[in-house]
Amino acid sequence: MRTLDLFLLKHFTRILSLCIAAFVGIYLLIDFFEKVDDFIEHHAVPTDYLVYFVNNVPFIFIQILPLAIMTTMVLTLGGLGRTNEITAMRACGVSLWRIVQPLMALTLLLSFLFLLLNEFVIPANTKQLNYLWEIKLKGKRQHQLTHSEIWYRNNNRIINIAIVDPQKAQLHGLTIFYFDEQQKIKKRQDAKVANFENGNWQAKGLVERTFDSKTGDLIEVTNLANQTIDIDRQLEDFSAQQNLNNELNFQQLAAMATKLEQEGYDATRQQVDMHNRIATPFTCLIMGFLGVPFALQRGRNSNIALGIGLSLGIGVIYFIIQSLVTAFGYANAVPPFIAAWTTNFIFLLFGIWLLLNVNE
Repeated sequence: MRTLDLFLLKHFTRILSLCIAAFVGIYLLIDFFEKVDDFIEHHAVPTDYLVYFVNNVPFIFIQILPLAIMTTMVLTLGGLGRTNEITAMRACGVSLWRIVQPLMALTLLLSFLFLLLNEFVIPANTKQLNYLWEIKLKGKRQHQLTHSEIWYRNNNRIINIAIVDPQKAQLHGLTIFYFDEQQKIKKRQDAKVANFENGNWQAKGLVERTFDSKTGDLIEVTNLANQTIDIDRQLEDFSAQQNLNNELNFQQLAAMATKLEQEGYDATRQQVDMHNRIATPFTCLIMGFLGVPFALQRGRNSNIALGIGLSLGIGVIYFIIQSLVTAFGYANAVPPFIAAWTTNFIFLLFGIWLLLNVNE
């Protein structure tokens, strides 16, 4: 059986390598031509292109890996079926599961590779890409980010924002410190929530504290119901915060979610992304499993082109449903764990049903 396993794995890995190379090449080519005008417009130097390619390839690799595995499974088993090699194996008493077993084992290993890349490599790549694109090329001002917080200086003020919610156009936990020429604090403003309305930040409840610049003693506390806050930033200036979760791994997201909950903020988005860090890599295993029945449905009379088309179609449907369920999770319509794992569970059941309908 070891010879059979090596034969199947050699056949599978050869096709998988070609599929990955083709998908990465197509993806990278399309993505590059979409952004090349922006590179030229922002006067990018050759090292910027190199940084972009080096950091983008691992991200593209994990994006296309599930579809590449599914396509490879269809081509491998479908090709062996058309040449009667599957028939010969089964005539020798080798079961369908035994034929698929080494391929699924390799797919499981690729899922763990996906998990490791997602945990240790992709966050660093995403951070480099965000810095290159948003700060270096587009020239946006860099904020000091510490997971959920933003600190930056503006003239005689230091501004701290606990969390940015671009979807709701809100800033949570806003604090502004005012200093005099001797760098002594003279005023502090606190707002739990500030909404971006008509081009301005509006605080529904603002607490303003005035201090004696000489002694540092509190002089006065004023509560303001509605107040326009000038923080010298528009909503789009915080757009990089939307991608901040992509720069964090599972442990960092878990710590961030715990911290936000302890401070009384909504950590739903962080919890959904945290569970997705674990659930997404196993998409490879599900896609490989789904490719088996498509390849074996009609035996040697199977249409390989039709099988590839159907498998890619199923893959696209998978990612559409996953995006919808994730959106429900972000909206707190379903629990974060359910939002992350529902699509995997649905397609696993679908794959089992298809496999049971394959003629032995």
